[in-house]
Amino acid sequence: MTDTAGTLTDVLIVGAGPTGLTLACDLARRGIAVRIVDKSPAYPRSSRAKGPNPRSLEVLADLGVIDEVLAAGSAPLPMRKYRDRLPVMDTDPYADSAPTPDAPYDRGWLIAQWRLEEVLRDRLAASGVRVELGAEAVGITQIARADGEGGEGGERDASGEVDREPGGDGEPGGGGETGGHVTVTFAAGPPVRARYVVGCDGAHSPVRKLLGIGFDGETHAEQMMVCGDVALTDGVLDRDRWHQWFDEDGAVMLCPIPGTPSGWWFQAGPERDREGRPLAPSQDGFRRLLTRHTGLPGSHLTDATLLSTYRVNVRLADRYRVGRVFLAGDSAHVHAIAGGLGMNTGIQDAFNLGWKLAHVLAGRAGAGLLDTYEEERLPVAARTLDLTSERLRATLAAIRKPGGGLDSAITPETAGLGTGYRWSSLAAEDRDAPGGQGPEDGPHSGDRAPDAPCLAAATGAPTSLFRTFAGPHLTVLGFGPGSTTALREVTAAYGDSGAVRACRVYGAGETPGTEAHALIDHQGYARAAYGVGGSGAVVVIRPDNHVGIVAPADAPRAVREYLDRLHRADGAVGMVDAVR
Repeated sequence: MTDTAGTLTDVLIVGAGPTGLTLACDLARRGIAVRIVDKSPAYPRSSRAKGPNPRSLEVLADLGVIDEVLAAGSAPLPMRKYRDRLPVMDTDPYADSAPTPDAPYDRGWLIAQWRLEEVLRDRLAASGVRVELGAEAVGITQIARADGEGGEGGERDASGEVDREPGGDGEPGGGGETGGHVTVTFAAGPPVRARYVVGCDGAHSPVRKLLGIGFDGETHAEQMMVCGDVALTDGVLDRDRWHQWFDEDGAVMLCPIPGTPSGWWFQAGPERDREGRPLAPSQDGFRRLLTRHTGLPGSHLTDATLLSTYRVNVRLADRYRVGRVFLAGDSAHVHAIAGGLGMNTGIQDAFNLGWKLAHVLAGRAGAGLLDTYEEERLPVAARTLDLTSERLRATLAAIRKPGGGLDSAITPETAGLGTGYRWSSLAAEDRDAPGGQGPEDGPHSGDRAPDAPCLAAATGAPTSLFRTFAGPHLTVLGFGPGSTTALREVTAAYGDSGAVRACRVYGAGETPGTEAHALIDHQGYARAAYGVGGSGAVVVIRPDNHVGIVAPADAPRAVREYLDRLHRADGAVGMVDAVR
C-alpha cells in the first residue's frame, strides 16, 4: 500500500468490488481525491454475481464503460429445464421484451464479476487511481469539528468516543468542505487519513464491525447451495442455454461464463453425509453431483475453482452512516440471490452516494446532504430484502414441478427501473401547481428519470437524454417557450461551473435556437416520457439521474428554490444566492 502518511485524501473506499469501484469511478471523474483499498493480496476472480440489471447498465453507461461491459458479456440466455435427466422445457424470460424509448436496456447482461471489476479498474486507472491491495482495515478513529458538524450521532471513533478539533480551521476538502477527518489503520502498512470513508467491504465488513453498527436479520442454514467456476469438455452441453436440472433430491445448474471457451457457473444442492449434514464443496463432489443429476460422466468436469457454500442470509444494517463513515453494498445489506439484486443494489448505492459526497467536498452543499443517502437507500434495501425473499419462495415452489426454473425469480421489479425516492426530503413535487401536468402524468420527484431519443440542435446528430445527463452535473430540461426564463436564470447562476447544465428541448415544430446543449425532440418521446403538456415544463434531473422537480414552464421560482435548497443543505450558501 502506498505510504502517504500525513496526507489527507478526500475519500477512502475500503473494498474494491463492484460497489467500491463504481463509487471510486464516480468520485474520480468529479475531481475528488479518492483512494480505494482492498484486503486481498491479489485481484480476486470472483464470479458470484452474474451481471448488472437494466438500471445498473444505465449507471455503467453514465460512467462511460457500457461498451466495454457489453463487449465482455452476453445477453441473458434461454433456460433449458430438465427432470430425471431429460429436457422438459426451454424458456426465454425476455422473449417478449424489447428496449423502449424511455428504457434503452430491457434486460440485464451476463458478465463474470471479475471481468466487470477489470472494466471498472481500467476506467479508474484512466483517472489516475489504482486499487491498493493487501490493506486490511483494523481500526477507525474520527476527529470531529468543535461545532459538532457531522451526521446523525455525531462524529466518533469506532468505540463511540468523540475527538474534536476546533471548528473552521480544518483543511478544506475539494475547495469547500472544512474540518474533521477519519484515520483508518491497517494490519500492515501506514494509516490513511481521509475526510470521508466508505465501507464497501462485503457482508463480513470490518468497517461495519469497527463502527459497532448492528446487522440484524436471519440465516436460513438449510437453504444452501455449493458454487464454483468449472470447466467442461467442449461440446458436452450447448453454450447457448442456461441448463437447470431440478429433481426431488437436489439440483444442478450450469450457465456458460461469457468470454471463456469452456467456463461454466456451477450451482447445486450440496452432497450430504449419512446423517444429512452438508458436505463441503470439492471437485470430486461436483463430479458426483453432475453425474447424479445430468447423467454425464463426471470426467467431463475437468476443473473446479472458487468453490464456496452459499447460505441464505437476510440482514440489514440499522444505519448507513456514523459521522464521516458510510456503508454501501453487502456491508449494509445481504439477501437471497433470487432476482440477482445483490451486486446491483450495491452499484446503485454507490451512484446515490457519489454525487452527494462530491457536492459536499466541493462546497456546493452542506454536510446535511449526506443524510439523504441513508434516507433514500436504506428503504430501498429493506424492500429488496422482502422482494428477494418473495422471489426465492416463488422459485422454490416452481421447481417442485417439471418445467419450473430460475425464470420464476425474474419480475419487472428486479430490473430496478421502478426504484425511486418519492419519500426523500430531496423530493419536491410541483405537478399540482397551476399550469402543471397533473399528478398522474409522467415521473414524479424522486423517480428514475426516463430516457428519450433526440437530435442535437446544433448538428442534427442523433443523441439522447441519457447522453445529456451523463457526467458529474445536474441537468435542467426546458420544454416549451415558457421555459426560457428558468433556463436563462440557471445559466446566469451557474455559468461554466460544470455543476448544472441547462438544456432547452425543442419540439418538432419549433425552430431551434443556438443555446448550448439544446435538443430537438423530433419524435415527441421526451415530452411523452415526462408527461409534458402543451404549456411546457421545466424538469431538474439529479446527477444520479433521478427527477429532482417537475415544474410548470412559467414557474422559474420553483426551479430556482429547488436548486437553491439542494445547494444550501445544512445552511451552506447556495451558488444561486452567491451570484445574485
